[in-house]
Amino acid sequence: MVISRTPFRISFFGGGSDYPVWYKENYGAVLATTINKYCYISCRYLPPFFEHKSRIIYSKIEFIKTIEQIEHPSVRECLRFMKINKGVEIHHDGDLPARAGMGSSSTFTVGMLHALYALKGIMPTKRQLATDAIYIEQKIIKENVGSQDQILAAFGGFNLIEFGGIDGFSVRAITVNPARLKEFQDYLMLFFTGLSRTASQVAAEQIKTIPKRKKELRLMLEMVGEGLKIINSNRRLSAFGKLLHENWRLKHTLSSKISTPLIDEIYSTAIKAGALGGKLLGAGGGGFVLFFAEPAVHKKIKEKLKKLLYVPFRFETSGSQIIFCSQNDAIS
Repeated sequence: MVISRTPFRISFFGGGSDYPVWYKENYGAVLATTINKYCYISCRYLPPFFEHKSRIIYSKIEFIKTIEQIEHPSVRECLRFMKINKGVEIHHDGDLPARAGMGSSSTFTVGMLHALYALKGIMPTKRQLATDAIYIEQKIIKENVGSQDQILAAFGGFNLIEFGGIDGFSVRAITVNPARLKEFQDYLMLFFTGLSRTASQVAAEQIKTIPKRKKELRLMLEMVGEGLKIINSNRRLSAFGKLLHENWRLKHTLSSKISTPLIDEIYSTAIKAGALGGKLLGAGGGGFVLFFAEPAVHKKIKEKLKKLLYVPFRFETSGSQIIFCSQNDAIS
């Protein structure tokens, strides 16, 4: 039996520049962090005492005899990629809902790969996990996804991820004074809108418009550097919130599916209650919304958004980990 634990992520600036259609010809960068909310995947070789060969348990249960019968695309293609020929039992549990803007699909793929590597007695590097997950999602499943989610899930931490060049991407951990980092985290508020969407569908329109939105994407890229400067300086953190607000307005121009009237109303309500800025996480269309506000006004914002679920969190630094591995079962 193997259990992997892989974190979800929050992206601040640079989203959109992590799509290959952009960074294969242009510089891309993302400022983002993983948080202490996780995707857990347990995996074991299934004893041959059942009519089915494998059992896959997530929001539904699949009993299958061949890999081709698996409906879950990530499970199916990860098993193929890892050349798992024996029957397996796979069980998924998550701290946050799927299709909610937290990079859940890529977090799942990274966690799935990590568990299967461990099942085979192999310890992959974080770069290998990220690279494999990007390949499976973009090339095999052909999802309309960027590359930041897989990298963040694998590496963990508060990072500047740069895209392009021979290596495809580089990960630079953000070093911040502990007191400053705590102050920064204390400004953040996360709410669940209750709306779910399929990121690939929302992102499809955004990807199509990338060649026409070079000016906007370059402005959003400049915010990555500016946001990093604010964090690593003595400037008031309110400047970071105002930058998020600028990013919110700019991102609206990229696709009509990024926001909805309800989400715009939620955002406007939070701003009127004292939030300095915020963003809809992920590709857009629903899911989680992040606000940046001085701690003194958090109570007022919670009251105004009391119909939404408030989700407290902190940053994490570990990335995907194997938290349990029974050696007797792990070697194929």
